[in-house]
Amino acid sequence: MSIAAIEKGATQPGDHLVRDVSLPALVIHDTALEHNLRWMQKFVSDSGAELAPHGKTSMVPALFLRQLQHGAWGMTLATAVQTRAAYAHGVRRVLMANQLVGAPNMALIAEMLTDGMFDFHCMVDHPDNVKALGEFFAAKGLTLNVMIEYGVVGGRCGCRSEAEVMALADAIAAQPALKLTGIEGYEGVIHGDQAVSGIRAFATSLVRLAVTLQDKGAFALNRPIVTASGSAWYDLIAEEFDEQQVRERFLSVLRPGSYVVHDHGIYKDAQCCVLDRRHDLSEGLRPAMEVWAHVQSMPEPGFAVIAMGKRDVAFDAGMPNPIKRYAPGAVPATGEDVSACTVTAVMDQHAFMTVAPGCELKVGDIVSFGTSHPCLTFDKWRTGCLVGDDLRVIESFDTCF
Repeated sequence: MSIAAIEKGATQPGDHLVRDVSLPALVIHDTALEHNLRWMQKFVSDSGAELAPHGKTSMVPALFLRQLQHGAWGMTLATAVQTRAAYAHGVRRVLMANQLVGAPNMALIAEMLTDGMFDFHCMVDHPDNVKALGEFFAAKGLTLNVMIEYGVVGGRCGCRSEAEVMALADAIAAQPALKLTGIEGYEGVIHGDQAVSGIRAFATSLVRLAVTLQDKGAFALNRPIVTASGSAWYDLIAEEFDEQQVRERFLSVLRPGSYVVHDHGIYKDAQCCVLDRRHDLSEGLRPAMEVWAHVQSMPEPGFAVIAMGKRDVAFDAGMPNPIKRYAPGAVPATGEDVSACTVTAVMDQHAFMTVAPGCELKVGDIVSFGTSHPCLTFDKWRTGCLVGDDLRVIESFDTCF
C-alpha cells in the first residue's frame, strides 16, 4: 500500500476521536460549522450584500462547496495557484483579492479563462501591472476583469490616494484586453485606539470613489462590484452602503473567511465587538475547529508535555487554549474541563502546558485545544476530520495548500 493510500484511509466515517483516530488531529465540529455557515450567510443577505468567503483561510474544497451551497455568491482567493485549486473542485466565480503578477501566474488564469463559465476578477494598483496584464491577455486573445485596489498609508497593497485611483482607471481604459469591474479595499490593516472611526472613514472613501468612477463611466459593468471586509469588521463595511444610499447602484460583496470555523482567540474577541455594536444580533459565531493531541510526558509536577507543536497549530496570535481532557478509548466520551491549564510555549512537535491545581492528567490522556487565527492552523495539515456531537467522524477532508 502506498503512503498516499495509507493517509487516505487513516480516518474512516464512524471512527471515534478518543479510540480510533491517530493524534494529533485537526478536528472540525459539524454542528458549530453548520451554525456558522447559516449565521454569516444570513447576516450578509440581511445586509443587502453578497458573500464571497476568503478561501485562503481553509483551502478545503469541501468547505468551499458547502459555503456555495449555503448561498455564497463566489469565493475569494489570494493567489493564482489557490484559484486553480478552487477551479479544479468546481468553483466558477473567484475574486482574487491580490494583484496578478508574473507571466506564469497570468498563464494559469488565462488557461481557466478559456472556460467561458469562469467568472474571475483580480486586483490592480499600479500602471506597470496594468500594462503587463493588458499586453499578456491581449496576446492570448482574452479579456481580463480587473478591480482597482484602494489601500491606506502604511497598509498593504492598494492605491494610496483617490487621485491615484482615478489615474489608474484611465490606464485601464487604455488597455482593450482589460475590463474595470469594480473597486476593492481591505480594512484589516487599520488598527489602534481609533480603529472604528478609521475604518468608517476608509469605507466612506471607498464607496465615494466607486460613485465617482461610475459617474465618469469608468466601469464595464452596469452594477460594479464594491468589496471589502475581512473577518473582524464586516458589520462596519456592510453599513456604509446604506449610509451613502447607493446600495442599488453597486453589487456589494463581503469577504470574511475565518467565520467558517471561527476561533477561540482573536476572532472570538472581534466577534464580541461585533455583538456590542449590533444589538440586533442575538447570537454570534461558534468555535468549530480544534486540535486534539495526547499528553506525551509528565516529567515534573504540574508540568505536562503535549504531543502537538508548531507543525500542528497556530502560535502567531496566542498559544493554543486547552479545552477538555478525555480518557483514551472510553466511548461514549465524557470530557473534563481543563481550561484552567495553560500552554506556555510550543516547539516543533511539543507544547509545554502548566497543569492547574486539582487537574489530574496522565500520560496518554487526550486533550482538545482551541486555536487563535485559524488560517495558520489549517495550513499545517493535509487532512482533517469532521465530527458529530458524539465525536464520531462524519467524513475526512483534504486541504490544498
